[in-house]
Amino acid sequence: MLNQFVKAMKAEGLPDMLIRTFSSYYEALRGGKMGKIKESDISAPQSDSLVRYEDLESIGTNKLLKQIAVIKLNGGLGTSMGLSKAKSLLPVKGNMNFLDIITRHVLALRSSSGYDVQLMFMNSFATHQDTIDYLAKYPDLVKQSLPIAFVQNKFPRILQDTLAPFESKDKDQRWNPPGHGDLYTAISTSGILEGLIAQGYRYAFVANSDNLGAVVDPAIAAYMAKYDIPFLMEVCQRSQMDSKGGHLAQDKEGNLLLREIAQCPEEDLASFQDIDKYKYFNTNNLWIDLKALEWHLITNEGLMLLPLIVNPKVVQDQKVYQLETAMGAAISSFKGSRALVVPRQRFAPVKKTNDLLAIWSDLYELNDQYQLKLKRGIEKIPYIELDPRYYASIDQMRKRFTGIPSLAGCKELKIEGDVSFDNDVICDGRVHVKAQNPVRISNRLITGEVNYE
Repeated sequence: MLNQFVKAMKAEGLPDMLIRTFSSYYEALRGGKMGKIKESDISAPQSDSLVRYEDLESIGTNKLLKQIAVIKLNGGLGTSMGLSKAKSLLPVKGNMNFLDIITRHVLALRSSSGYDVQLMFMNSFATHQDTIDYLAKYPDLVKQSLPIAFVQNKFPRILQDTLAPFESKDKDQRWNPPGHGDLYTAISTSGILEGLIAQGYRYAFVANSDNLGAVVDPAIAAYMAKYDIPFLMEVCQRSQMDSKGGHLAQDKEGNLLLREIAQCPEEDLASFQDIDKYKYFNTNNLWIDLKALEWHLITNEGLMLLPLIVNPKVVQDQKVYQLETAMGAAISSFKGSRALVVPRQRFAPVKKTNDLLAIWSDLYELNDQYQLKLKRGIEKIPYIELDPRYYASIDQMRKRFTGIPSLAGCKELKIEGDVSFDNDVICDGRVHVKAQNPVRISNRLITGEVNYE
């Protein structure tokens, strides 16, 4: 059966390293391994594996910028918000989209430091051309010596009942993205890893392109250099809202690991969601020693085998498995990995439209280095809940927010019903707006609960 997959992957021109990686995962699936991590095999991480962001030394660390490459994961289309193009093209602050802000931040670092901080985007086939076309507006970026973008790989989908290849007249449906754990294979097979090391880059800062809180901080690379740390994951304190996201743990030998909810046995879900036991979640901001990664690949015959995630899906009315991995899971692949507990400000992703409203608003501002920062005096983002009937898509948001309400003094915002906002609306304290019929608000201070008949 495996030969059918290998033949299909070779026909697509996929690299040998990827084929061997998939083959290993497929054999694990055939052996009954579903990628589950039992509660009995792990525990909460010990304090000696954790580093506090406030304890880092920042003096004299800017010289490390010449050794840092920034890689942004940019494969998402934002389909959950009604988008059909790269999510990173969505305007998030004024007229600037994610790509604008990320690019200008790196260009500002280059200008202020004199060092060529490298910037790259890992795209999917769906986002690659749009990204390349848009970045052409930044000639200084396109002139960099290494590619500004590369494309992640793909795995064949697997029928659940027979473990045979999934067939479809639409050839694109036969394949699935292998998760962002493919990063390590993709930068190796593309020659990017070799190119970065050859040009003197030692550390890669990897983050999602939709997380504008993930800005370059050379103090983190300096800490890794000082203590010879091969891999560092930025983590945040979990809140109840994060209880279903992946959490940090350690195995019986004391090695750090990442457990995603898809890897949790059903009987262990209550413990998985216990934020008092498992206190930290992965922000997907990772720092990687490129030479340590190169050595790992050399000693493992070119493979980076990560804990498997078997993702059951229904495609064209057929039940399939998608084999995936998470790049943060590599924390268990490097001896001496550490987790860095960072402030929530370094984790500001836009996954839903409520996240987008927070970024649009005056809660955040861009400084002269194009770093997204909480407005002075704001320590915590308010809980925002928007009625999914009227605010689920970008088009719905644009229609209803012709003006962006001030949220700087807001502690909580809940909107039920079809409510639109014009200019000069201020939400203060805990705000709950209910509307039985469509209503448009302008020039008003809103506090407490407001009902529109």
